[in-house]
Amino acid sequence: MQFLQQEDFVLHYQWNDNKKPRTLLFINSLGTDFRIWNGVVELLKNEGNILLFDNRGHGLSGTNDRSKGLEDYLEDTLLLLNHLSIGKCVVIGLSVGGMIAQMLASQYPEMIDKLILCDTRSKIADESFWNNRIHQVELNGLRSVSDSIMQRWFPQSFHRDHPEKVSGYKNMLEQTSPRGYIQTCAAIRDADLTVKSMKIKYPALCIAGSEDLSTTPAEVKELSGLIAGSSFKVIEGSGHLPCIDNPDKLSKLISDFINDNDHGK
Repeated sequence: MQFLQQEDFVLHYQWNDNKKPRTLLFINSLGTDFRIWNGVVELLKNEGNILLFDNRGHGLSGTNDRSKGLEDYLEDTLLLLNHLSIGKCVVIGLSVGGMIAQMLASQYPEMIDKLILCDTRSKIADESFWNNRIHQVELNGLRSVSDSIMQRWFPQSFHRDHPEKVSGYKNMLEQTSPRGYIQTCAAIRDADLTVKSMKIKYPALCIAGSEDLSTTPAEVKELSGLIAGSSFKVIEGSGHLPCIDNPDKLSKLISDFINDNDHGK
């Protein structure tokens, strides 16, 4: 396991140096750790070096009490890239990870090779939604919301065919630090990246699961419309986490996009 000191806490990351000229950076979603990318990473390991990390307050990464919203998560990402001397990378962000990716692309465009935004928006849900979620977790813990979140993460077909995986990812969610989870909810609540997203200079691939109840296909398509020259794809039968319920299709979309020279910088 690899850890990087960030002020008064550590970031947990995994750097797979495959001796390739290209690096793929994966940024994961709320309530998960970087293991959600395992199936995708296995399929894309020949495309480049792979960098994974747990967002602050998730997995084995710590957190602290300061709060600059999503800027904190962007700073963590930049710290890690600088630590590993990665000057440019393909960025694949999911949900809040996609919001962090949008910030990176708008504020540090020189660090972007290609941009893939999965099941995300420039503004996810509204203030009352996040305040209610925070209130529930503060009062009763993550177990009080985990069943409803599983319904938003995975389509009914996945619940039916892979109940053991649903149970496993429910465990992942419930074992997330409540403080880290709440801090991330607040950061998402307070972020509206619409103006930043409209300034992104690189065409992006925006991907939605057809059954996603958290960021619907229509909402992801709206994000794609903010970024000039971007493309929009739907993975049929997927929910909010296509890296888990459809890694083959997601990996092919990523591979085709990053190897398409017509969708370049």
